[in-house]
Amino acid sequence: MGIGNNREPALLFLGDLVIFALSLFLALLLRGSDGHLVSLYFTHLVPFSFVFLAWTLVFFIAGLYDKYKTILKDKLPVLIFNAELANAVIALAFFYLIPYFGITPKVVLFIDLAITLPLVYIWRSQSHKLFGLKEKMPALIVGSGEDMQALLSEVNANPQSEISFVVHLDLAKAKEAGLANQIETLVKTHDVAIVVIDLRDARIEPLLPHLYNLIFAGVRFIDMYKVYEDVFEREPLSLVRYNWFLENLSFSPSFVYDTLKRFADIVLGAIVGIPSLLFYPFVYLAIKLDDGGSIFISQKRVGKNGKLIDILKFRSMSGNDSGKYASSGKTELVVTNIGAFLRKTRIDELPQVFNVLKGDLSFIGPRPELPPVVVQYEKEIPYYAVRHLIKPGLSGWAQIYGEHAHHGISVEETKNKLSYDLYYVKNRSVMLDTQIALKTISKLLSIAGK
Repeated sequence: MGIGNNREPALLFLGDLVIFALSLFLALLLRGSDGHLVSLYFTHLVPFSFVFLAWTLVFFIAGLYDKYKTILKDKLPVLIFNAELANAVIALAFFYLIPYFGITPKVVLFIDLAITLPLVYIWRSQSHKLFGLKEKMPALIVGSGEDMQALLSEVNANPQSEISFVVHLDLAKAKEAGLANQIETLVKTHDVAIVVIDLRDARIEPLLPHLYNLIFAGVRFIDMYKVYEDVFEREPLSLVRYNWFLENLSFSPSFVYDTLKRFADIVLGAIVGIPSLLFYPFVYLAIKLDDGGSIFISQKRVGKNGKLIDILKFRSMSGNDSGKYASSGKTELVVTNIGAFLRKTRIDELPQVFNVLKGDLSFIGPRPELPPVVVQYEKEIPYYAVRHLIKPGLSGWAQIYGEHAHHGISVEETKNKLSYDLYYVKNRSVMLDTQIALKTISKLLSIAGK
């Protein structure tokens, strides 16, 4: 059980739909209805409903439904304005390319978009007040180390959080003698309603009978690491031991999930892969005009269960280092002029769609690494190999949220990346894959816009 306001994305979604529906009504009212406003509204509402759902999808891709991702007020207007520009394009395309509904609401659509923009901004800028109807519950956090400090800072800095840590107890600095009395005193002194506690700390086990009595005083206890995962959406590596894998990971075949994922890979691979062939002559010509070298490179990567796979890419450097650059950080090769463009736009990775169709890769999964890099990381990072228990992908949870080294070896950045990979391995599902896919689209669009 987490402490986050899990209602917030759903309430924001419903609120957005209400704003969209209200804006349409006001647009028709301003346009004039000749006394048939209600019937005209419902005539328009049916086709506009499809548009509204597409608009909420744009909001999702833009990050406007992200949990715990506080949007700064100075960035909110630009974020909403860009999303509404995309929504305008979608609405125009819908009504002018699909004439099935028999309406082409030129003036109404223009008025609707003009009304929607300020109403959405007002709603979004003030929505946190609605989610904070009740005062934040005072909480005590009991734990130690960087995980506790990160959680303490993140929760207290987030206005959407339902609690506020009014006091904390660092187990590494506290005296073990009388520890239960210290916790009880802090609860009573600060009128604490929730205790977020590291139940895996050996110093807590003897205290449980004493803490049990606080339940009858209305105090709620939550495991610190469940809160950590809920807030950061990654697994704390300090917690990962053999028992963690036995408790959380099950690799028995999930027929429904595996079948749906493979089906989606094949369908999306065909949808993306076949049209992408149109780019190949242009890429071929650009590379040949640039330096006259080969169009493709093939590299070994570590796939599912540690099996080596060959992935294909458009060549973006002056040669193929076969992974030596990634392991040493040194190479005589340079990124070509056209290669820089191919990398920025991710066009260099288009041929990997055929690796997806072949079954070596999935669209969603931990990014496959070069063999020499894997060898080094497995020596320096405990349990690194667990990410190879599932099929790697073109994009993953770590690619969206985790910083990672692009060239050379960076143990610290890769540890951070692994914490997100473990979260995905533990929680993978159709819904999570869909979320990653939408976030990836958002990232690609942001890159293309730079």
